[in-house]
Amino acid sequence: MRKVLVITYYWPPAGGPGVQRWLKFVKYLPDFDIEPWVYIPENPTYPIIDENLGKEVYEEIKILKQPIKEPYAWAGLLSKKKTKTISSGIIQEKDPSVLEKLLLWVRGNFFIPDARKLWVKPSLKFLSKIIEEENIDTIITTGPPHSVHLIGLGLKKKFSLQWITDFRDPWTSIGYHKKLRLTSASQKKHERMELEVLNNADKIVVTSNTTKEEFGQLTNKPIKTITNGFDDAYVAKESDSEFTISHIGSLLTGRNPRVLWEALKELVNENESFRKSLQIQLAGVVGEEVLESIRENQLEPYVSSLGYLSHDQVLEVQQKSQVLLLLEIDSEETKGIIPGKLFEYLNARRPILAVGPEGWEAGQIVEASKAGVFCAKKTKSELKNVLLDWFGAYQNGSLTCHSKGIEQYHRRELTQQLANFISWESS
Repeated sequence: MRKVLVITYYWPPAGGPGVQRWLKFVKYLPDFDIEPWVYIPENPTYPIIDENLGKEVYEEIKILKQPIKEPYAWAGLLSKKKTKTISSGIIQEKDPSVLEKLLLWVRGNFFIPDARKLWVKPSLKFLSKIIEEENIDTIITTGPPHSVHLIGLGLKKKFSLQWITDFRDPWTSIGYHKKLRLTSASQKKHERMELEVLNNADKIVVTSNTTKEEFGQLTNKPIKTITNGFDDAYVAKESDSEFTISHIGSLLTGRNPRVLWEALKELVNENESFRKSLQIQLAGVVGEEVLESIRENQLEPYVSSLGYLSHDQVLEVQQKSQVLLLLEIDSEETKGIIPGKLFEYLNARRPILAVGPEGWEAGQIVEASKAGVFCAKKTKSELKNVLLDWFGAYQNGSLTCHSKGIEQYHRRELTQQLANFISWESS
């Protein structure tokens, strides 16, 4: 059985789709004659904890750990606003304070590519010994944080081995990169690092075709799109008695669906049955501006804030909801962002209302799978018509989702693609 070393920052008890991606790859790789070894930090700072995901750590998997120093981790203690969340080291606020702006500048210009960079050197020393002793010939690095790829770069320069990079998100083109307040020199350094990683890796894995096309302009190395997926068996559950519209995950300022709130307000005012049945469920961090929009449109009586839910709880909410809401920031940079929850939405077999930028890959998947409706232009009348159609079906007990072809997104199928790519020899 071939040994493959997976280097990742995020691992249980961390929560979120980035964790589940490699947790599931690791679960199924042995089915394809690959023995995964996983290297993680011993003392990481995770913004989201899901203790239930620890059940997914399989005893037969070899886990390697080394301490990490994270000088930026203390920044999270300096802001206690309830709308705060930390993603990839970025503090996202409706109105960041002077201190937070300073921290962003420090993070962007002193910790390149990110605040986990101090893990690189000790990891190289530790893993070099493991590679030699265990005759490991393939390593995989997954980011963000993209400093993890620098570990792979260092090992590639030292050993004759295959190095595969997995980009769960883009590097310099992702939206939050612009919030780092980078100097010109810092921006160029990011770009140089990105190029060095892309052109020294043997193979590259990405989660969207948009990122594949973008990276294809920067390197001639083989690039494979392997999306995220779902793993849990579908269990038909009785749907909520109310007309529940549920959003799972962080809903911050950029994703605030103002036109949707306006459409719902009009439907509430115009349709008594709709008003009596509507229930909006928000699971995860909700930004203050989103809450303000809800108040402005007098929707507070219809909203239930569920807070952060464990993965098991999320699956139940998805399967029982009448409609699942998928939202993305309307910008050029987000067209290739495919939220991991989309695939669990597909597996829930409930109608999906996707609202995002024109050309959004996630919306295209919804339509191609016949799993719901993608509203790119966000017109109020379009949203109202979709919701009224679904509400009528709900009243008749016939609101269903007849999706097609979603089996391709099962984690085992995706892992087989990865295993084939690991073994594939370029000519």
